[in-house]
Amino acid sequence: MKLLVAAHASELVAFEADIPGFERVLTGVGKIPAAFALTRALCAGEYEEIVVVGTAGAIDDAVEGGIYDIAGAIQHDVKGLDGTFGEHVSLPARVDTGHEGLIIATGDHFVDDADTVALIRGLGARLVDMESYALIWVAQQFGVPVRILRAVSDRAQDGATELWDVVVERCSHQLRAEFRNRYGV
Repeated sequence: MKLLVAAHASELVAFEADIPGFERVLTGVGKIPAAFALTRALCAGEYEEIVVVGTAGAIDDAVEGGIYDIAGAIQHDVKGLDGTFGEHVSLPARVDTGHEGLIIATGDHFVDDADTVALIRGLGARLVDMESYALIWVAQQFGVPVRILRAVSDRAQDGATELWDVVVERCSHQLRAEFRNRYGV
């Protein structure tokens, strides 16, 4: 059995309620809800793989719309004891999925301005979201492989919040097509 994970119900609008070989969990938005919900699911059942689907903002002009595998995640809303941006006081600076793909920066606020984008780009990320780092870290703690598929929903600039509400359904349909292609269901 595999576990299908998404943060927001609108990211799963194109997915049937029952998909053979998959159970699902809706985590809620942000690192803490994501970590809690995935931990709870992994304590209650055994899964051979976690498949996360959802949206992300692009912070690299070379990243076009589409679906991207996530190779690793960093946090953009933390600072180390020495004040270093992007470093947590006790967690690794980066967690990896073991797949080829892009680096995503995770934080508990919706990135929608150019100054923040420039700061985050300096950490080496090409996308931003609000859950990937937490989901990868929890999966690692349980020793369960994780794949994260993100659909680009916006350019993480001014007005991105309003744009997300409009494009999330289209992103869900793109994710469902990619999911069907990869998993055959």
